[in-house]
Amino acid sequence: MKAVLSKTVGGPETLVLEELPSPEAGPGQVVLSVKACGVNYPDVLIIEDKYQFKPNRPFAPGGEVAGVIKSVGEGVSRLQIGQRVLASTGWGGMAEEVALDAGRVTPIPDSMPFEEAAAFMMTYGTSWYGLKDRGHLKAGQTLLVLGAAGGVGLAAVELGKAMGAKVIAAASSQEKVDLAISRGADSGVVYPKGPFDKDGQKALAQLFKDACGPEGWDVAYDAVGGDYAEAVVRASGWGGRFLVIGFPAGIPKLPLNLTLLKSCDIVGVFWGAAVARDPKGHQENVRQLMQMYAEGKIKPHVSETFPLAKAGDAIAHLASRKAMGKVVVVP
Repeated sequence: MKAVLSKTVGGPETLVLEELPSPEAGPGQVVLSVKACGVNYPDVLIIEDKYQFKPNRPFAPGGEVAGVIKSVGEGVSRLQIGQRVLASTGWGGMAEEVALDAGRVTPIPDSMPFEEAAAFMMTYGTSWYGLKDRGHLKAGQTLLVLGAAGGVGLAAVELGKAMGAKVIAAASSQEKVDLAISRGADSGVVYPKGPFDKDGQKALAQLFKDACGPEGWDVAYDAVGGDYAEAVVRASGWGGRFLVIGFPAGIPKLPLNLTLLKSCDIVGVFWGAAVARDPKGHQENVRQLMQMYAEGKIKPHVSETFPLAKAGDAIAHLASRKAMGKVVVVP
């Protein structure tokens, strides 16, 4: 089988396509024939050794896949050969086949295309855990989503709307805002590109205040970071919950006096660790997400697909922050 490998630390241009022996299913494992692999921001970081996890090289990036079960190992009873599934891999997904623990695998309905399945779990899982379990978003509250046209951002927009919130989409272009509005956002705001000086920070904060109104936001979903975080916190309503999702614009530094003045919370959202710590809670979240998908309330927006040989280009495209929705590699 073929796989895209990271053999040295570096950007997407360092990835190589190689032939490897097909994996075998060990006890408690299954082997998937990969039909699609979602591309996520951790793929940008992991090949540069900047992610929380640093797998031994060589390894294939790709944290989520969809495909068909090719073989099952000893002790696996709930999954069968030929079954259509999605799976969280952490890494290793940018390959024609992958072996993984059966507990990481979720069956999918025949009506769910592989491309959508591969674009589903990481974005909706992160956003559902963030909004429901960490942000405690309630119907009628105001949700501000930064990076609203990205994978996790669009998922947050859709889920926020499904939860009955007023959703304000913030993104770096009108095209991105329009996409978020087409997926359910009530309104949008285009923010300029940083970095910002002191006056620029004030103007940015005012931009978010104007977008959210005098009462501010109840939950802010920050998938951007950088200079934007402080400006967003300045637009918080009383008792707001600021969800820390990711940092493509850099890791922010916040003056903590703002949390006192607003009586607001800074809330970390580490979905991957939460899944490992509370597998039963994760299973219930997956059930709820699959129900919402079946009801048509959520649907991954796959904007582009790349062949396996161009997986590096797919990661580079995501890193450029030009992608809207999800990018998927299709072996």
